[in-house]
Amino acid sequence: MLQIRIHGRGGQGVVTAAEMLSIAAFEQGRHAQAFRSFGSERTGAPVVAFCRIDDHEIRLREPILAPNVLIVQDPTLLHQVDVFQGLRPDGYVLINGKRSFDELGLAEIAERFRPERLVTVAARSGTEARWAHVRPGHNAVTMCGSRQSERGMRFRLCAPLRPSPTPDMPG
Repeated sequence: MLQIRIHGRGGQGVVTAAEMLSIAAFEQGRHAQAFRSFGSERTGAPVVAFCRIDDHEIRLREPILAPNVLIVQDPTLLHQVDVFQGLRPDGYVLINGKRSFDELGLAEIAERFRPERLVTVAARSGTEARWAHVRPGHNAVTMCGSRQSERGMRFRLCAPLRPSPTPDMPG
C-alpha cells in the first residue's frame, strides 16, 4: 500500500490534491481513499490530507502515521509542525520551494534519507512556471517535476515511487 501525507495551509489545495490522487488511482483500476484532518478550519491554518493507494481493498480508516510519501506544500510549516514524523526510512519527500534541504535548515533530516528521494521544486517562481506532482502510473505512482532552464529548455524528471514491502505492508 502506498500511503501519502500532504501538509499545507487552508486554501492551498491540500485536500484537493489528495482527492485528485485518489481519483487518478481509482481511474487506473486501483483502490484508493483520500481524507483530511483539520486543526482549525480557517484559511491559512495548518492542514493535513491523506491518500492511500493499493491494488487491494483498503480497510484502514485512520490517519497515516507512517507515510511512504510526504508532500509539503508550504515550507513555512517545516519548523512549526513535525511534518517528517513517522516517514518511512525508504520514503520520498517533495517540498514546494526552490531552496535545498540544507538551505531550509533540514540537513539533519536529509542525512537520514536517500538523496534521490528528497526533492524541492517551486510550484511557481516569478514568471517561470514550475510544477511537481505525484501521480499513479501503470505500475507505480510517479513523482514528477518539470522546470525551465536558463536557456529556455524545458525538462521533466520522473521517479517511480515503489515502496519496499514491510511486514505490515503487502508487496
